[in-house]
Amino acid sequence: MRSVSFFSALFLTACVTINIYFPAAAAEQVADEIIKGIQTDETSLEQKDELAPQSNHGTLQRVAYRWIDNVLNVVITPVHAADVDLSVNTPEIRQLRNSMHTRFGSLKPYYARGLVGIKADGFLVTKGSVPLKDRNKVNKLIAAENSDRKKLYQAIANANGHPEWFAQIKSTFAARWVGNAQPGWWYQISNGSWKQK
Repeated sequence: MRSVSFFSALFLTACVTINIYFPAAAAEQVADEIIKGIQTDETSLEQKDELAPQSNHGTLQRVAYRWIDNVLNVVITPVHAADVDLSVNTPEIRQLRNSMHTRFGSLKPYYARGLVGIKADGFLVTKGSVPLKDRNKVNKLIAAENSDRKKLYQAIANANGHPEWFAQIKSTFAARWVGNAQPGWWYQISNGSWKQK
């Protein structure tokens, strides 16, 4: 009976409950990197990705770590990670970044003229009176951009094995879109009013 109690106590001490937290600092860093890449004047982000060394070793290593992590999570309750890097190097994320980068060249003049603004939730909206000849084009650009932003946030959450992080990633990006806005661009603050950078 004592041996059962000893092993029970040993097992209970091994089962440490530590919460998985959202890595806010890493998310801000990733958001800044992605937004600056989208807003760069370079012609294509694909060329940059092609020049970066690609290694199956890193991918296989991440898969192995995730597999080991999943096995350990079954045996031991997940532990709180001190330093977390967000994974953003998936084909879906690269495709979304390239699409948004290409679109940025078309959106930039409308940002500069004050016809497109960044809402408090990080999505775009028409601001001011868009000339009739441009209205359809601007609406399509905004709809496509907002759709890609939503897909990007979910893709980042999924790539890191935490689809439930979508709202926190969206919130982080919302703040960073404003933080990376260029002078003269309009953005909405939390109370609904608009400011110009």
